Amino acid sequence: MSEPFGADDVFAMAEKIEKNGAEFYRKASQKSNDPQTKELFEGLAKWELSHREIFATMRNEYAADKDAPLIFDPESEAGMYLKAMADGHVFDVSVDVSKFFSGKETTKDIFKTALKMERDSIIFYLGLKDVVASTTGKEKVSDIINEEMRHIAFLNKQLMSLQK
Repeated sequence: MSEPFGADDVFAMAEKIEKNGAEFYRKASQKSNDPQTKELFEGLAKWELSHREIFATMRNEYAADKDAPLIFDPESEAGMYLKAMADGHVFDVSVDVSKFFSGKETTKDIFKTALKMERDSIIFYLGLKDVVASTTGKEKVSDIINEEMRHIAFLNKQLMSLQK
């Protein structure tokens, strides 16, 4: 017997991902000695927090119907997929982000880690987009996916500039 996977569950996961992403970038900023790189990571942290607010708003919009499942998921596959992504692979909510930093990482290493996490977040949000019931919700998730893709382009550009 499957349990319904509700909007509240999905958006709570998305909020955790964005919160942890912001924390990762704040820690990255603290680890950097370069003022420009510090500022860059602080900007990314703010960007992630703005995404968290979008998901919090979406969560509140769905609150009146929070017990209603977003999809029919008889095998709980979508729910298990999204939970696995949020809990273990995308800005892992169970790991203190300071553990990503041993103090030996170069700025290049941090950018590479951030790129992987941003790619993973897009994978999660693509799954999320499929389970959001409303057209408006799908559009908001699409907007966040587009922003995450801009993060990747931005991080990649920064990484390339370090390799010159």
